Formats: sequence, C-alpha cells, structure tokens
Amino acid sequence: MLHRRAFITGLGVTAAGAALGSTRADAADPPPETTTLRLQRPVTTLPGMCVAPQLIADDLLKLEGFTDVRYVATGTPQRATGLAGGEIDLSMGFVGGWIRQVDAGDPIVMLTGVHVGCFELFASDRIRTIGDLRGKTVGVTELGSSRHLFLVSLLSYVGFDPGKDVTFVTRPQAESVKLFADGKLDAYLAFSEEVHDLRTRRIGHVIMSSTDERPWSQYFCCVLVGNRTFVRTHPVATRRAVRAMLKAASLCALEPDRVARSIVDRGFTTASYEAVRSTIKSLSYTKWREYDPADTVRFYTLRLREVGMVRSTPQKILAAGTDWRVLDALKKELKG
Repeated sequence: MLHRRAFITGLGVTAAGAALGSTRADAADPPPETTTLRLQRPVTTLPGMCVAPQLIADDLLKLEGFTDVRYVATGTPQRATGLAGGEIDLSMGFVGGWIRQVDAGDPIVMLTGVHVGCFELFASDRIRTIGDLRGKTVGVTELGSSRHLFLVSLLSYVGFDPGKDVTFVTRPQAESVKLFADGKLDAYLAFSEEVHDLRTRRIGHVIMSSTDERPWSQYFCCVLVGNRTFVRTHPVATRRAVRAMLKAASLCALEPDRVARSIVDRGFTTASYEAVRSTIKSLSYTKWREYDPADTVRFYTLRLREVGMVRSTPQKILAAGTDWRVLDALKKELKG
C-alpha cells in the first residue's frame, strides 16, 4: 500500500518541481487564516474519480499550512447543500450543477476550472448519431444530476427539446447499465469510471465523448467551488488551497498510475485500479493553465437557460458566483 505521506515525496523533488511550478511564492504568502479545511469525500456507488485532485491534495494542503484536512462524507446532493450551508469549504463538481445553485441564490463561488472531459454517450447499434435519439429512451441516474444536466445541454445544443424529443429513464446506476446492456434503453450517458467499464464489456458504442469532441472538449467539466463566506473570510487560505488543488491536478497528469493507486488503496472508491487509472489518464488535467473558466460558465449557462433550467443570464452568474482573481495570479506563479 502506498502511504499517503509518501505520495508527494515519492515523486522526487525534480519531477514534482517541474510539474508543479516554483514554490518561492508559496513561502511568501502569510500563513492561512485557518489551519482546518473541509473537503468532500464521495460516498456514492460511483463517486466519480474525475475529482482525483481533490482526493490526493491533502499532502499538498499540509505543505500549505493546513494541519487539519478533513474529508466530509457526503453524496452528490448533500455535497451541494453542504457547501452552501458551510459544512464543506471547497468541492469539485460539474459546472452545470454549480450554475444552478448560483441561479438559486446559494452562497457559493466558482474559483477555477480543473479538467475537461468525463462524459461519454453510449448508444445501441440502431443509433448512429445524436440526431437518431429523437423519440428514443436515454438512461440517466436521476433528474437534476450532473449527467442529466450535461445531457440536457448536449441535446439543447443540437436543436432538441429535451423535455419532448427524448424520454429520460431514471434508475440507479447499476440498474441503468443493465437495462442498456439488455437492449431496453436506446442510449446511456456514462460518467467517469463507468466509461472504462462499458468499453471493457463492449456494451454499446460511443456516439459522443466530451473529452475529445468540440465544443465540449473546449470547456471545463469539473470546477473548484468554495463556500462564499469561507472565501471572503479566509483569502490567504483560499489562495493556498486553490494552489494545492491545481498542483494536485498537475500530479494527475504527471503520475496517473501513482494517483490511481493512492486513491484505491485509501478506500475512496470500490472501482478497480484499472478503471480509476483509465479515468485519470483520459482526462485533461492541464487545461486550467490554458482555458478561461468564464467561457465555460457562459456556455453552460446559455444551454441551461435555453431549456428553462436557469433564469439568470451568463453575466449575472459570472457576477454573482465566480471569482477568478486567485486563478489569474496562480497561472503566473505556477508556470510549468
């Protein structure tokens, strides 16, 4: 078993330094206003190992002065309410869900994009393109979930009315996959480790990958979000925490095998090592250096607004629920 305290040091000073950027500015920062930081620990059957940077950041956070890094066990809906209610300080997740929370007035603030990718739309042999889904059944785990919001955005973008042109079948993850494998669903939107499973078992075929296909590959999937009170009250701690998360994202790109082994050995998931490794290797964890997260917020807000799932304009969402100042400064600092 790879001990978590050996993970960062095991990379070697030279390799870690090259991947993570200079640490001179780190030491120049004042100490964090709080030494406690609460992150989400996923507890669902398919927690989504796309949030790997959050799960391996604790050593980096300790180097930033956080002596008490806590992983609060929550499911996806509880994560959203926990972040807004102050039980969690920072969390990663699909941008569409955070946009809906900002639209609802929840006190959260998006701080940086983290990676591109996550979703692949699998279809039966009788479905060759997204356009063939009109009048067909598509499996999602639950309405309002990340995969449902992404699918609604996708269908809206290609001219569908998601409420009329397709039928969403909502079942738990394992049951949904079985229905699709048995031919009782025309398509299924797979997420994170699930993609590896369906590909390995040769269930259906992929008609859309958000990792590879435009415009989806040009926008972030997961973003890092903070509780607004925490961000405002602890600006130095926020900067240090975001820095650690971005360094953790770089580690995912540099050492996917070691990251996957650490996550599996520490019990963050019941998925196999190969599934976690495949997920991490497939995602673009370096795009935070290149992409503008504001573009992502504009794009998905427009898609969700088109189908009536949010009421605010992109400008209002950006003004009420984002703060890119720390990211802009860290992009200059963490040159790699």
